[in-house]
Amino acid sequence: MSSKLESLANIRIVLCQTSHPGNIGSTARAMKTMGLTQLVLVRPKKFPHEIAEAMASGASDILAAARVCDSLEEALTGCTFVIGLSARKRELSHQLVTAREAATEAVQLAATQSVALVFGTEMSGLSNDELIRCQLLAMIPANPEYSSLNLASAVQVLAYEIRTAALGEATDTVDNDFNLASHEDVEGFYRHLEETLIGTGFLDPALPKRLMSRLRRLFTRARLEKEEVNILRGILKSIQSPR
Repeated sequence: MSSKLESLANIRIVLCQTSHPGNIGSTARAMKTMGLTQLVLVRPKKFPHEIAEAMASGASDILAAARVCDSLEEALTGCTFVIGLSARKRELSHQLVTAREAATEAVQLAATQSVALVFGTEMSGLSNDELIRCQLLAMIPANPEYSSLNLASAVQVLAYEIRTAALGEATDTVDNDFNLASHEDVEGFYRHLEETLIGTGFLDPALPKRLMSRLRRLFTRARLEKEEVNILRGILKSIQSPR
């Protein structure tokens, strides 16, 4: 059983701008009950805090090891696949799957690579800017007439689904014999692409509309490998410096 759960060490839970310290503590408790250990906090309003410690209820080690970051970009450093939690389908957003489907994919990829699950604020969830940094969106199929779910409860649902997937037998449907590009490599490619498109005149920075969002969605579906990013950036470099 322990070998099946080794992939959990490669899964990090990222909370963005959490307002109430109790939700951070409850998240730590939810994680520990399911064997997750990596907690990353992006600009929490109050942390460390005694309420977080109290709500952790024995999961203080998760809180003590938590990393606090100034940006989502920093929190995702080293990750190769990012899943954002969303309560609804967003315009121009990426593929939206159920929590169970997302958990299965997270476990499969985490066998060899680093995966992050990103949760937004208690009031408004993830911003559009945060969502475009994800490769997949997941939702909990709650009652549509009352879909409001506490942040820590949402983490608990995903943590349970992740553990269930890790303990399951049918977790070999994804080919792990490849190296996805890291989050920072992909973001570097997007910056390079935007710079090149502006340089060629194809993209007007004063009227960008949704071009970069659409291009992000296109390349997200491709799930770029590290070597593919290198090839694409080589192409962009040749455009910028033609012979």
